[in-house]
Amino acid sequence: MSVRETCRFAQRYNRIVSLGVPLRVIDELGVRVVEGTRGESLVRRPQDATLVIEACLSTGVRQALLYPENLTPRFFDLSSGEAGEILDKLRRFRVRLAVVCPPSTVTFSTRFTEILANDLRVFETREEARQWLGG
Repeated sequence: MSVRETCRFAQRYNRIVSLGVPLRVIDELGVRVVEGTRGESLVRRPQDATLVIEACLSTGVRQALLYPENLTPRFFDLSSGEAGEILDKLRRFRVRLAVVCPPSTVTFSTRFTEILANDLRVFETREEARQWLGG
């Protein structure tokens, strides 16, 4: 990254931090990702997915890594419609989403796996999610 690009990136990142949104931009091994903060509520209702989109667009990143607590309480219940609404918003802006769900932390509805696609995956570890986002 050039000095000019680094300065622009820092300005965009500082804008996200100043909003008080529990998101940060991570650059590991050349892969930049907008990551939610573990244990923090972020998308309390489907409309709040715009926070993730804004963070991605303002930093030039098209991938997000979130944790179950960053998503709506009924995200993993496909019948609620919340996952579909959130994913529709993310897909419109071509934002890929990886969700880190360690074993036994989330109960998925029986049909939840039907919405997994090239732009949404669920992983047991952060490392697996980062690898997928980097590939």
